[in-house]
Amino acid sequence: MTTQHGAAGAAAGPYAGPMQEWNLTLDRMLEHAARWHGDRELVSRRADGSLERSTWGATYDRARRFSSVLLAAGIRVGDRVATLAMNSSRHVETWYGIMGIGAVCHTLNPRLFDADLAYIVNHAKDRWIVADPVFAPIVAKLLAKCPSIERVVFLDHAGGMPAGWTSGAVVTSCYETLVESHAPDAPWGQFDERTPAGLCYTSGTTGHPKGVLYTHRSNYLHTCMQLQADCCGYQQRDVILPVVPMFHANAWGVPFACAAVGAKMVMPGPKLDGQSIYELLEGERVTTSAAVPTVWQVLLDYLDKQQLRLTTLKRVMIGGSACPPALMRAFRDLHGVEVGHAWGMTETSPIGTSGALTERALALDPEGRIEVMRAQGRALFGVDIKIVDDDGRRLPHDGQTPGRLMVRGANVVNRYYGDEQREILDGEGFFDTGDVATIDAEGYMRITDRAKDLIKSGGEWISSVEIENLAAGHPSALMAAVIAVPHPKWHERPLLLVRLRPGATATKQEFLDYLRDKVATWWVPDDVVFVDEIPLGATGKIDKKKLRAIYAPAPAPAAG
Repeated sequence: MTTQHGAAGAAAGPYAGPMQEWNLTLDRMLEHAARWHGDRELVSRRADGSLERSTWGATYDRARRFSSVLLAAGIRVGDRVATLAMNSSRHVETWYGIMGIGAVCHTLNPRLFDADLAYIVNHAKDRWIVADPVFAPIVAKLLAKCPSIERVVFLDHAGGMPAGWTSGAVVTSCYETLVESHAPDAPWGQFDERTPAGLCYTSGTTGHPKGVLYTHRSNYLHTCMQLQADCCGYQQRDVILPVVPMFHANAWGVPFACAAVGAKMVMPGPKLDGQSIYELLEGERVTTSAAVPTVWQVLLDYLDKQQLRLTTLKRVMIGGSACPPALMRAFRDLHGVEVGHAWGMTETSPIGTSGALTERALALDPEGRIEVMRAQGRALFGVDIKIVDDDGRRLPHDGQTPGRLMVRGANVVNRYYGDEQREILDGEGFFDTGDVATIDAEGYMRITDRAKDLIKSGGEWISSVEIENLAAGHPSALMAAVIAVPHPKWHERPLLLVRLRPGATATKQEFLDYLRDKVATWWVPDDVVFVDEIPLGATGKIDKKKLRAIYAPAPAPAAG
Protein backbone atom coordinates (compact mmCIF):
# COMPACT_ATOMS: atom_id res chain seq x y z
CA MET A 1 0.00 0.00 0.00
CA THR A 2 1.66 3.21 -1.11
CA THR A 3 0.58 6.77 -1.65
CA GLN A 4 2.53 9.83 -2.63
CA HIS A 5 2.33 12.69 -0.17
CA GLY A 6 4.10 15.77 -1.40
CA ALA A 7 5.54 18.24 1.05
CA ALA A 8 4.42 21.20 -1.04
CA GLY A 9 3.25 23.96 1.23
CA ALA A 10 4.07 22.03 4.38
CA ALA A 11 7.10 24.14 5.26
CA ALA A 12 7.05 27.94 5.16
CA GLY A 13 10.38 29.21 3.82
CA PRO A 14 13.79 27.50 3.48
CA TYR A 15 14.21 26.66 7.16
CA ALA A 16 14.15 22.90 7.79
CA GLY A 17 12.94 22.35 11.32
CA PRO A 18 14.03 19.53 13.64
CA MET A 19 10.75 17.65 13.15
CA GLN A 20 9.32 16.04 10.04
CA GLU A 21 6.80 17.89 7.92
CA TRP A 22 3.49 16.02 7.72
CA ASN A 23 0.75 17.49 5.60
CA LEU A 24 -2.59 17.30 7.39
CA THR A 25 -4.60 15.83 4.52
CA LEU A 26 -7.65 13.61 4.89
CA ASP A 27 -6.42 10.80 2.64
CA ARG A 28 -3.98 9.89 5.42
CA MET A 29 -6.93 8.82 7.57
CA LEU A 30 -8.22 6.24 5.12
CA GLU A 31 -4.69 5.06 4.38
CA HIS A 32 -4.15 4.55 8.11
CA ALA A 33 -7.46 2.68 8.46
CA ALA A 34 -6.60 0.35 5.58
CA ARG A 35 -3.06 -0.34 6.77
CA TRP A 36 -3.78 -0.95 10.45
CA HIS A 37 -7.49 -1.78 10.61
CA GLY A 38 -8.11 -3.15 7.14
CA ASP A 39 -10.51 -5.92 8.21
CA ARG A 40 -12.80 -3.71 10.28
CA GLU A 41 -16.23 -3.52 8.69
CA LEU A 42 -18.35 -0.85 7.05
CA VAL A 43 -21.97 -2.02 7.00
CA SER A 44 -24.55 -0.30 4.78
CA ARG A 45 -28.29 -0.72 4.57
CA ARG A 46 -29.52 -0.58 0.99
CA ALA A 47 -32.78 1.01 -0.09
CA ASP A 48 -34.40 -2.47 -0.26
CA GLY A 49 -33.51 -3.09 3.40
CA SER A 50 -30.72 -5.61 2.80
CA LEU A 51 -27.26 -5.15 4.28
CA GLU A 52 -24.01 -4.78 2.35
CA ARG A 53 -20.63 -5.33 3.99
CA SER A 54 -17.27 -3.87 3.16
CA THR A 55 -14.02 -3.19 5.05
CA TRP A 56 -11.66 -0.28 5.48
CA GLY A 57 -9.17 -2.13 3.25
CA ALA A 58 -11.71 -2.52 0.45
CA THR A 59 -12.88 1.07 0.90
CA TYR A 60 -9.32 2.31 0.45
CA ASP A 61 -8.86 0.24 -2.73
CA ARG A 62 -12.16 1.38 -4.25
CA ALA A 63 -11.64 5.02 -3.28
CA ARG A 64 -8.27 5.00 -5.05
CA ARG A 65 -9.96 3.49 -8.10
CA PHE A 66 -12.57 6.24 -8.09
CA SER A 67 -9.75 8.79 -7.88
CA SER A 68 -8.33 7.21 -11.05
CA VAL A 69 -11.76 7.59 -12.68
CA LEU A 70 -11.85 11.28 -11.81
CA LEU A 71 -8.30 11.96 -12.98
CA ALA A 72 -8.86 10.14 -16.28
CA ALA A 73 -11.90 12.34 -16.91
CA GLY A 74 -10.00 15.56 -16.25
CA ILE A 75 -11.08 16.35 -12.67
CA ARG A 76 -8.31 18.28 -10.99
CA VAL A 77 -7.44 20.06 -7.73
CA GLY A 78 -10.19 22.48 -6.77
CA ASP A 79 -12.89 21.07 -9.08
CA ARG A 80 -16.23 20.51 -7.38
CA VAL A 81 -17.77 17.05 -7.48
CA ALA A 82 -21.21 16.85 -5.85
CA THR A 83 -22.71 13.87 -4.05
CA LEU A 84 -26.44 13.33 -3.59
CA ALA A 85 -26.59 10.22 -1.45
CA MET A 86 -27.51 8.72 1.90
CA ASN A 87 -25.00 7.15 4.29
CA SER A 88 -23.33 4.12 2.72
CA SER A 89 -19.87 2.64 2.15
CA ARG A 90 -20.05 3.73 -1.50
CA HIS A 91 -20.67 7.29 -0.39
CA VAL A 92 -17.65 7.05 1.91
CA GLU A 93 -15.56 5.77 -1.03
CA THR A 94 -16.55 8.74 -3.17
CA TRP A 95 -15.69 11.17 -0.38
CA TYR A 96 -12.13 9.93 -0.07
CA GLY A 97 -11.79 9.40 -3.82
CA ILE A 98 -12.70 13.02 -4.50
CA MET A 99 -10.74 14.56 -1.64
CA GLY A 100 -7.69 12.34 -2.12
CA ILE A 101 -6.77 14.08 -5.40
CA GLY A 102 -7.48 17.58 -4.07
CA ALA A 103 -10.91 17.98 -5.65
CA VAL A 104 -13.78 19.32 -3.55
CA CYS A 105 -16.54 17.00 -2.33
CA HIS A 106 -19.77 19.01 -2.33
CA THR A 107 -22.49 17.21 -0.37
CA LEU A 108 -26.03 18.01 -1.54
CA ASN A 109 -29.02 17.70 0.78
CA PRO A 110 -31.87 15.90 -1.06
CA ARG A 111 -34.38 17.29 1.45
CA LEU A 112 -33.93 20.86 0.22
CA PHE A 113 -36.40 22.50 -2.13
CA ASP A 114 -35.60 22.10 -5.84
CA ALA A 115 -34.93 25.83 -6.20
CA ASP A 116 -32.40 25.81 -3.34
CA LEU A 117 -30.62 22.75 -4.74
CA ALA A 118 -30.36 24.33 -8.20
CA TYR A 119 -29.05 27.55 -6.66
CA ILE A 120 -26.42 25.63 -4.69
CA VAL A 121 -25.19 23.57 -7.67
CA ASN A 122 -24.97 26.65 -9.88
CA HIS A 123 -23.26 28.69 -7.18
CA ALA A 124 -20.69 25.94 -6.62
CA LYS A 125 -20.29 25.24 -10.36
CA ASP A 126 -20.27 21.50 -9.72
CA ARG A 127 -18.88 19.47 -12.63
CA TRP A 128 -20.17 16.01 -11.63
CA ILE A 129 -23.01 14.67 -9.52
CA VAL A 130 -22.61 11.26 -7.85
CA ALA A 131 -26.04 10.10 -6.72
CA ASP A 132 -28.04 7.27 -5.24
CA PRO A 133 -30.44 5.92 -7.91
CA VAL A 134 -33.43 6.81 -5.73
CA PHE A 135 -32.57 10.47 -6.29
CA ALA A 136 -32.67 10.22 -10.10
CA PRO A 137 -35.80 12.45 -10.30
CA ILE A 138 -33.98 15.19 -8.37
CA VAL A 139 -30.93 14.84 -10.61
CA ALA A 140 -33.09 15.14 -13.74
CA LYS A 141 -34.51 18.43 -12.48
CA LEU A 142 -31.04 19.74 -11.69
CA LEU A 143 -29.71 18.88 -15.15
CA ALA A 144 -32.39 21.08 -16.69
CA LYS A 145 -31.28 24.07 -14.59
CA CYS A 146 -27.55 23.54 -13.97
CA PRO A 147 -25.38 23.86 -17.09
CA SER A 148 -22.09 23.21 -15.26
CA ILE A 149 -22.90 19.50 -14.77
CA GLU A 150 -20.93 17.37 -17.22
CA ARG A 151 -21.51 13.90 -15.86
CA VAL A 152 -23.81 11.93 -13.57
CA VAL A 153 -22.64 8.77 -11.77
CA PHE A 154 -25.20 6.53 -10.10
CA LEU A 155 -24.16 4.51 -7.04
CA ASP A 156 -26.00 1.39 -8.19
CA HIS A 157 -24.82 -1.90 -6.75
CA ALA A 158 -26.72 -3.76 -9.51
CA GLY A 159 -24.68 -2.12 -12.24
CA GLY A 160 -27.61 -0.61 -14.09
CA MET A 161 -29.33 2.73 -14.56
CA PRO A 162 -32.46 3.93 -12.72
CA ALA A 163 -35.68 2.90 -14.45
CA GLY A 164 -36.78 5.40 -17.06
CA TRP A 165 -33.59 7.44 -16.84
CA THR A 166 -32.75 9.72 -19.76
CA SER A 167 -29.80 12.05 -19.44
CA GLY A 168 -29.86 14.01 -22.67
CA ALA A 169 -26.43 15.39 -23.51
CA VAL A 170 -24.95 14.70 -20.07
CA VAL A 171 -22.78 11.59 -19.76
CA THR A 172 -24.25 9.05 -17.34
CA SER A 173 -22.29 6.19 -15.80
CA CYS A 174 -22.66 3.39 -13.29
CA TYR A 175 -20.29 3.72 -10.36
CA GLU A 176 -19.52 0.01 -10.20
CA THR A 177 -18.62 -0.15 -13.88
CA LEU A 178 -16.27 2.82 -13.55
CA VAL A 179 -14.57 1.55 -10.39
CA GLU A 180 -14.04 -1.95 -11.78
CA SER A 181 -12.46 -0.58 -14.96
CA HIS A 182 -9.74 1.52 -13.28
CA ALA A 183 -6.70 0.66 -11.20
CA PRO A 184 -6.17 1.75 -7.57
CA ASP A 185 -3.04 3.70 -8.43
CA ALA A 186 -4.11 7.36 -8.33
CA PRO A 187 -1.57 9.51 -6.47
CA TRP A 188 -3.01 11.00 -3.30
CA GLY A 189 -2.02 13.93 -1.15
CA GLN A 190 0.16 15.93 -3.55
CA PHE A 191 -1.24 19.29 -2.51
CA ASP A 192 -1.09 21.74 0.38
CA GLU A 193 -3.00 20.91 3.55
CA ARG A 194 -4.91 24.19 3.14
CA THR A 195 -6.40 22.91 -0.12
CA PRO A 196 -10.22 22.88 0.01
CA ALA A 197 -11.64 19.41 0.68
CA GLY A 198 -15.37 19.74 1.19
CA LEU A 199 -18.18 22.17 0.51
CA CYS A 200 -21.41 22.29 2.50
CA TYR A 201 -24.17 24.88 2.31
CA THR A 202 -26.29 26.16 5.16
CA SER A 203 -29.98 25.29 5.00
CA GLY A 204 -30.97 28.78 3.91
CA THR A 205 -33.39 29.61 6.72
CA THR A 206 -32.63 33.29 6.08
CA GLY A 207 -31.92 34.20 2.45
CA HIS A 208 -29.98 32.04 0.03
CA PRO A 209 -27.96 29.09 1.39
CA LYS A 210 -24.36 30.04 2.11
CA GLY A 211 -21.37 27.87 1.25
CA VAL A 212 -18.77 26.79 3.81
CA LEU A 213 -15.57 25.53 2.20
CA TYR A 214 -13.67 23.18 4.50
CA THR A 215 -9.97 22.55 3.99
CA HIS A 216 -8.03 19.35 4.56
CA ARG A 217 -6.31 21.02 7.51
CA SER A 218 -9.54 22.23 9.12
CA ASN A 219 -11.24 18.82 8.86
CA TYR A 220 -8.10 17.01 10.04
CA LEU A 221 -7.90 19.21 13.14
CA HIS A 222 -11.66 18.89 13.67
CA THR A 223 -11.22 15.10 13.69
CA CYS A 224 -8.51 15.36 16.34
CA MET A 225 -10.82 17.58 18.38
CA GLN A 226 -13.70 15.11 17.97
CA LEU A 227 -11.54 12.24 19.24
CA GLN A 228 -10.86 14.01 22.53
CA ALA A 229 -12.18 12.02 25.48
CA ASP A 230 -14.32 15.00 26.50
CA CYS A 231 -15.98 14.94 23.08
CA CYS A 232 -16.75 11.66 21.28
CA GLY A 233 -13.66 9.72 22.37
CA TYR A 234 -14.08 7.06 19.67
CA GLN A 235 -11.87 3.96 19.86
CA GLN A 236 -11.02 1.07 17.55
CA ARG A 237 -13.29 -1.29 19.46
CA ASP A 238 -16.32 0.96 18.97
CA VAL A 239 -19.14 0.17 16.56
CA ILE A 240 -20.45 3.54 15.42
CA LEU A 241 -23.78 4.32 13.75
CA PRO A 242 -23.91 7.83 12.26
CA VAL A 243 -27.64 8.42 11.80
CA VAL A 244 -26.84 12.05 11.05
CA PRO A 245 -26.60 12.20 7.23
CA MET A 246 -23.32 12.59 5.40
CA PHE A 247 -24.86 15.60 3.63
CA HIS A 248 -25.38 17.34 6.98
CA ALA A 249 -22.09 19.03 7.97
CA ASN A 250 -19.96 15.99 7.08
CA ALA A 251 -22.09 13.68 9.24
CA TRP A 252 -20.56 15.61 12.15
CA GLY A 253 -17.14 14.33 11.03
CA VAL A 254 -17.89 10.69 11.87
CA PRO A 255 -16.58 9.19 8.55
CA PHE A 256 -13.22 10.84 9.21
CA ALA A 257 -13.07 9.92 12.90
CA CYS A 258 -14.01 6.28 12.26
CA ALA A 259 -11.22 5.93 9.71
CA ALA A 260 -8.72 7.66 12.02
CA VAL A 261 -9.25 5.06 14.78
CA GLY A 262 -10.34 2.10 12.66
CA ALA A 263 -13.78 1.76 14.25
CA LYS A 264 -16.52 -0.30 12.64
CA MET A 265 -19.03 2.02 10.95
CA VAL A 266 -22.68 1.13 10.40
CA MET A 267 -24.72 3.25 7.97
CA PRO A 268 -28.52 3.28 7.90
CA GLY A 269 -29.13 4.37 4.31
CA PRO A 270 -32.61 5.85 3.79
CA LYS A 271 -34.41 3.88 6.52
CA LEU A 272 -34.51 6.08 9.61
CA ASP A 273 -37.69 4.82 11.28
CA GLY A 274 -37.57 3.48 14.84
CA GLN A 275 -37.71 -0.19 13.90
CA SER A 276 -34.94 0.06 11.28
CA ILE A 277 -32.62 1.96 13.60
CA TYR A 278 -33.29 -0.49 16.44
CA GLU A 279 -32.53 -3.48 14.22
CA LEU A 280 -29.18 -1.99 13.20
CA LEU A 281 -28.29 -1.04 16.77
CA GLU A 282 -28.93 -4.55 18.04
CA GLY A 283 -27.95 -6.60 14.98
CA GLU A 284 -24.56 -4.93 14.55
CA ARG A 285 -23.96 -4.47 18.30
CA VAL A 286 -23.55 -0.70 17.98
CA THR A 287 -21.83 0.97 20.95
CA THR A 288 -22.21 4.65 20.05
CA SER A 289 -24.32 6.72 17.68
CA ALA A 290 -25.07 10.29 16.64
CA ALA A 291 -28.31 12.00 15.56
CA VAL A 292 -30.61 14.97 16.11
CA PRO A 293 -33.19 14.74 18.94
CA THR A 294 -36.15 14.05 16.64
CA VAL A 295 -34.56 10.79 15.46
CA TRP A 296 -33.99 9.61 19.03
CA GLN A 297 -37.54 10.53 20.03
CA VAL A 298 -38.90 8.33 17.23
CA LEU A 299 -36.63 5.46 18.32
CA LEU A 300 -37.58 5.74 21.99
CA ASP A 301 -41.25 5.86 21.12
CA TYR A 302 -40.86 2.64 19.10
CA LEU A 303 -38.97 0.94 21.94
CA ASP A 304 -41.65 1.97 24.41
CA LYS A 305 -44.52 0.64 22.31
CA GLN A 306 -42.73 -2.64 21.58
CA GLN A 307 -41.39 -2.97 25.14
CA LEU A 308 -37.83 -3.38 23.88
CA ARG A 309 -34.50 -2.51 25.47
CA LEU A 310 -31.12 -1.53 24.03
CA THR A 311 -28.42 -4.03 25.01
CA THR A 312 -25.14 -2.84 23.44
CA LEU A 313 -25.53 0.91 22.94
CA LYS A 314 -23.47 2.80 25.53
CA ARG A 315 -23.51 6.41 24.35
CA VAL A 316 -25.34 8.71 21.96
CA MET A 317 -24.22 12.10 20.72
CA ILE A 318 -27.09 14.55 20.36
CA GLY A 319 -26.87 17.88 18.56
CA GLY A 320 -28.58 19.95 15.92
CA SER A 321 -31.08 21.32 18.44
CA ALA A 322 -31.47 21.27 22.21
CA CYS A 323 -32.07 17.86 23.75
CA PRO A 324 -35.13 17.67 26.03
CA PRO A 325 -34.29 16.45 29.57
CA ALA A 326 -37.06 13.83 29.27
CA LEU A 327 -35.15 12.24 26.40
CA MET A 328 -31.94 12.17 28.45
CA ARG A 329 -33.79 10.50 31.33
CA ALA A 330 -35.36 7.89 29.05
CA PHE A 331 -31.98 6.90 27.63
CA ARG A 332 -30.39 6.80 31.07
CA ASP A 333 -33.12 5.23 33.18
CA LEU A 334 -34.64 2.77 30.69
CA HIS A 335 -31.63 1.76 28.60
CA GLY A 336 -28.50 2.68 30.55
CA VAL A 337 -27.28 4.89 27.70
CA GLU A 338 -25.16 7.97 28.33
CA VAL A 339 -26.16 11.11 26.41
CA GLY A 340 -23.50 13.45 25.08
CA HIS A 341 -24.99 16.88 24.38
CA ALA A 342 -23.05 18.94 21.85
CA TRP A 343 -23.35 22.15 19.88
CA GLY A 344 -22.07 23.20 16.50
CA MET A 345 -23.11 24.37 13.07
CA THR A 346 -22.14 24.05 9.43
CA GLU A 347 -19.77 26.98 9.93
CA THR A 348 -17.84 25.13 12.69
CA SER A 349 -17.29 21.85 10.79
CA PRO A 350 -19.57 21.29 12.91
CA ILE A 351 -18.60 20.48 16.52
CA GLY A 352 -17.79 23.42 18.78
CA THR A 353 -18.71 22.41 22.32
CA SER A 354 -19.38 19.14 24.11
CA GLY A 355 -21.21 18.43 27.35
CA ALA A 356 -18.74 16.14 29.11
CA LEU A 357 -19.22 16.25 32.87
CA THR A 358 -16.56 17.93 34.98
CA GLU A 359 -15.34 16.56 38.30
CA ARG A 360 -17.84 18.79 40.13
CA ALA A 361 -20.74 17.77 37.87
CA LEU A 362 -19.99 14.07 38.31
CA ALA A 363 -20.38 14.48 42.08
CA LEU A 364 -23.99 15.69 41.69
CA ASP A 365 -27.03 13.47 42.07
CA PRO A 366 -28.66 12.11 38.88
CA GLU A 367 -31.05 15.05 38.49
CA GLY A 368 -28.24 17.51 39.10
CA ARG A 369 -26.23 15.89 36.33
CA ILE A 370 -29.24 16.13 33.99
CA GLU A 371 -29.43 19.85 34.71
CA VAL A 372 -25.75 20.24 33.76
CA MET A 373 -26.24 18.09 30.66
CA ARG A 374 -29.01 20.39 29.43
CA ALA A 375 -26.26 22.86 28.55
CA GLN A 376 -24.64 22.45 25.15
CA GLY A 377 -21.28 21.95 26.83
CA ARG A 378 -17.85 23.46 27.19
CA ALA A 379 -15.49 24.65 24.50
CA LEU A 380 -13.26 21.88 23.20
CA PHE A 381 -9.52 22.33 22.82
CA GLY A 382 -9.09 24.13 19.51
CA VAL A 383 -12.20 26.31 19.88
CA ASP A 384 -12.78 29.58 21.71
CA ILE A 385 -16.20 31.04 22.53
CA LYS A 386 -17.54 34.24 24.04
CA ILE A 387 -20.87 35.99 24.55
CA VAL A 388 -21.32 39.68 23.80
CA ASP A 389 -24.03 42.34 23.94
CA ASP A 390 -25.38 44.16 20.89
CA ASP A 391 -22.42 46.55 21.02
CA GLY A 392 -19.87 43.74 21.00
CA ARG A 393 -18.89 44.04 24.66
CA ARG A 394 -18.03 40.78 26.42
CA LEU A 395 -20.58 39.61 28.98
CA PRO A 396 -19.91 37.81 32.29
CA HIS A 397 -19.79 34.04 32.62
CA ASP A 398 -22.38 33.94 35.39
CA GLY A 399 -24.77 31.42 33.84
CA GLN A 400 -27.51 34.06 33.87
CA THR A 401 -26.62 36.84 31.45
CA PRO A 402 -27.54 35.97 27.85
CA GLY A 403 -25.61 37.31 24.90
CA ARG A 404 -24.76 36.69 21.27
CA LEU A 405 -22.64 33.54 21.00
CA MET A 406 -19.39 34.05 19.12
CA VAL A 407 -16.84 31.37 18.13
CA ARG A 408 -13.39 31.13 16.59
CA GLY A 409 -10.95 28.31 15.86
CA ALA A 410 -9.14 26.30 13.20
CA ASN A 411 -12.41 24.61 12.22
CA VAL A 412 -14.48 27.83 12.01
CA VAL A 413 -15.42 29.58 8.77
CA ASN A 414 -13.38 32.64 7.79
CA ARG A 415 -15.33 33.66 4.66
CA TYR A 416 -18.37 32.23 2.90
CA TYR A 417 -17.65 30.53 -0.41
CA GLY A 418 -18.15 32.87 -3.35
CA ASP A 419 -18.54 35.85 -1.03
CA GLU A 420 -14.96 36.27 0.07
CA GLN A 421 -15.12 40.06 0.20
CA ARG A 422 -17.81 40.18 2.89
CA GLU A 423 -16.38 40.39 6.40
CA ILE A 424 -18.14 37.98 8.79
CA LEU A 425 -15.74 38.12 11.77
CA ASP A 426 -15.39 40.69 14.53
CA GLY A 427 -12.17 42.48 15.42
CA GLU A 428 -10.94 39.50 17.47
CA GLY A 429 -11.66 36.98 14.72
CA PHE A 430 -14.90 35.60 16.23
CA PHE A 431 -17.83 34.47 14.09
CA ASP A 432 -21.37 35.44 15.13
CA THR A 433 -23.32 32.17 15.34
CA GLY A 434 -26.79 33.73 15.46
CA ASP A 435 -27.44 31.91 18.74
CA VAL A 436 -28.16 33.54 22.08
CA ALA A 437 -26.50 31.80 25.02
CA THR A 438 -25.25 31.99 28.59
CA ILE A 439 -21.88 30.73 29.87
CA ASP A 440 -21.40 29.78 33.52
CA ALA A 441 -18.34 29.97 35.73
CA GLU A 442 -17.30 26.42 34.80
CA GLY A 443 -17.51 27.18 31.09
CA TYR A 444 -20.79 25.41 30.32
CA MET A 445 -22.52 27.16 27.45
CA ARG A 446 -26.31 26.96 27.22
CA ILE A 447 -28.23 28.05 24.13
CA THR A 448 -31.27 30.01 25.21
CA ASP A 449 -32.54 30.40 21.65
CA ARG A 450 -31.77 31.28 18.09
CA ALA A 451 -31.83 35.08 17.93
CA LYS A 452 -34.67 34.94 15.40
CA ASP A 453 -36.73 32.55 17.57
CA LEU A 454 -36.66 34.55 20.82
CA ILE A 455 -40.05 35.86 21.93
CA LYS A 456 -40.19 39.46 23.14
CA SER A 457 -43.14 39.91 25.46
CA GLY A 458 -43.69 43.21 27.27
CA GLY A 459 -40.09 44.20 26.62
CA GLU A 460 -38.69 40.98 28.12
CA TRP A 461 -37.26 37.94 26.35
CA ILE A 462 -38.78 34.46 26.52
CA SER A 463 -36.83 31.38 25.36
CA SER A 464 -38.87 29.22 22.99
CA VAL A 465 -36.33 26.41 23.39
CA GLU A 466 -36.74 26.28 27.17
CA ILE A 467 -40.54 26.02 27.00
CA GLU A 468 -40.62 23.40 24.27
CA ASN A 469 -38.03 21.23 26.02
CA LEU A 470 -40.10 21.31 29.20
CA ALA A 471 -43.35 20.64 27.33
CA ALA A 472 -41.73 17.66 25.60
CA GLY A 473 -41.38 16.09 29.04
CA HIS A 474 -45.17 15.78 29.44
CA PRO A 475 -46.06 12.08 29.36
CA SER A 476 -48.49 12.59 26.45
CA ALA A 477 -46.13 14.65 24.28
CA LEU A 478 -44.20 13.15 21.38
CA MET A 479 -42.88 16.50 20.18
CA ALA A 480 -43.37 20.17 21.06
CA ALA A 481 -42.63 23.48 19.40
CA VAL A 482 -43.01 27.08 20.53
CA ILE A 483 -43.30 30.16 18.33
CA ALA A 484 -44.13 33.82 18.88
CA VAL A 485 -47.53 35.14 17.84
CA PRO A 486 -48.45 38.85 17.70
CA HIS A 487 -50.23 40.36 20.71
CA PRO A 488 -51.91 43.79 20.84
CA LYS A 489 -50.58 44.63 24.31
CA TRP A 490 -47.43 42.57 24.89
CA HIS A 491 -46.08 42.67 21.29
CA GLU A 492 -45.52 38.90 21.21
CA ARG A 493 -46.69 35.90 23.23
CA PRO A 494 -45.63 32.23 23.10
CA LEU A 495 -47.82 29.66 21.35
CA LEU A 496 -47.23 26.00 22.21
CA LEU A 497 -47.81 23.39 19.50
CA VAL A 498 -47.90 19.75 20.60
CA ARG A 499 -47.88 16.48 18.72
CA LEU A 500 -49.25 13.81 21.04
CA ARG A 501 -47.97 10.28 21.31
CA PRO A 502 -50.04 7.74 19.37
CA GLY A 503 -53.11 6.86 21.43
CA ALA A 504 -52.45 9.57 24.03
CA THR A 505 -54.94 12.27 25.02
CA ALA A 506 -54.47 15.58 26.78
CA THR A 507 -56.07 18.99 27.14
CA LYS A 508 -54.77 22.50 26.75
CA GLN A 509 -55.17 23.10 30.47
CA GLU A 510 -53.16 20.01 31.36
CA PHE A 511 -50.14 21.34 29.45
CA LEU A 512 -50.49 24.85 30.88
CA ASP A 513 -50.74 23.44 34.43
CA TYR A 514 -47.73 21.20 33.73
CA LEU A 515 -45.63 24.25 32.83
CA ARG A 516 -46.79 26.63 35.58
CA ASP A 517 -44.38 25.48 38.27
CA LYS A 518 -41.49 25.11 35.82
CA VAL A 519 -41.26 28.58 34.27
CA ALA A 520 -42.02 32.17 35.23
CA THR A 521 -45.74 32.92 35.15
CA TRP A 522 -45.41 35.33 32.23
CA TRP A 523 -43.54 32.63 30.22
CA VAL A 524 -46.56 30.28 30.26
CA PRO A 525 -48.00 30.16 26.72
CA ASP A 526 -51.32 31.87 26.04
CA ASP A 527 -52.54 28.91 24.03
CA VAL A 528 -51.84 25.29 23.14
CA VAL A 529 -52.59 23.84 19.71
CA PHE A 530 -52.57 20.08 19.14
CA VAL A 531 -51.27 19.13 15.70
CA ASP A 532 -50.93 15.91 13.71
CA GLU A 533 -47.41 16.78 12.55
CA ILE A 534 -44.69 19.25 13.47
CA PRO A 535 -42.76 20.05 10.26
CA LEU A 536 -39.04 19.38 10.18
CA GLY A 537 -36.54 21.22 8.03
CA ALA A 538 -33.88 19.77 5.75
CA THR A 539 -31.55 18.95 8.65
CA GLY A 540 -34.14 17.37 10.95
CA LYS A 541 -34.78 20.45 13.10
CA ILE A 542 -38.24 21.87 13.77
CA ASP A 543 -39.15 24.19 10.89
CA LYS A 544 -40.30 27.25 12.81
CA LYS A 545 -40.34 29.32 9.65
CA LYS A 546 -43.14 27.09 8.34
CA LEU A 547 -44.95 27.12 11.69
CA ARG A 548 -44.85 30.91 11.83
CA ALA A 549 -46.27 31.09 8.31
CA ILE A 550 -49.24 28.95 9.41
CA TYR A 551 -49.93 30.18 12.95
CA ALA A 552 -48.41 33.68 13.00
CA PRO A 553 -48.46 34.97 9.41
CA ALA A 554 -47.07 38.40 8.68
CA PRO A 555 -49.82 41.01 8.20
CA ALA A 556 -50.81 41.77 4.62
CA PRO A 557 -49.45 45.08 3.28
CA ALA A 558 -51.87 47.97 3.57
CA ALA A 559 -53.81 48.78 0.42
CA GLY A 560 -53.18 51.98 -1.45
